Amino acid sequence: MQPLQFLVPLEPIEAVEPYLPAVILVLVLANMATRALAHRTYRKQAAASDDDEALSRYAPHSATNVLLVLVSFAFLIVEPHGGMVMSVLVLGVFLTDVFEFESRKVEARNGLDFEQPKAAVAASVIALLYAGFQSLFEFVAPFWNAVV
Repeated sequence: MQPLQFLVPLEPIEAVEPYLPAVILVLVLANMATRALAHRTYRKQAAASDDDEALSRYAPHSATNVLLVLVSFAFLIVEPHGGMVMSVLVLGVFLTDVFEFESRKVEARNGLDFEQPKAAVAASVIALLYAGFQSLFEFVAPFWNAVV
């Protein structure tokens, strides 16, 4: 008996286990794309109004954040080591996105120029590298096995 069998449907997650690293890679890329679109939208919203309340979260970016967290937790269930590393990286991306949005609101409130979301971009690049390593391991395996 699995410890989580009553809380989490393990059979459907195990059925998609081979595809989870590729799904995470696609979601990280989609998250990076929606971050750029969200930043452009925040700039337009701030230019249209002087109030920080005019800024609203970009729904597609929030959706990719939530999906990325959920899929990384599903990956954690089927692949404990790789899933733990991926989940920590994804949670880092999620938290930096939250704080980057709040800093955009502060910049809009004080009439400052908008900065690029540098911390969120750096966190997602690290998550992208690890997601690429996990999903494209077949290509990396000969080099990895030569070292290890």
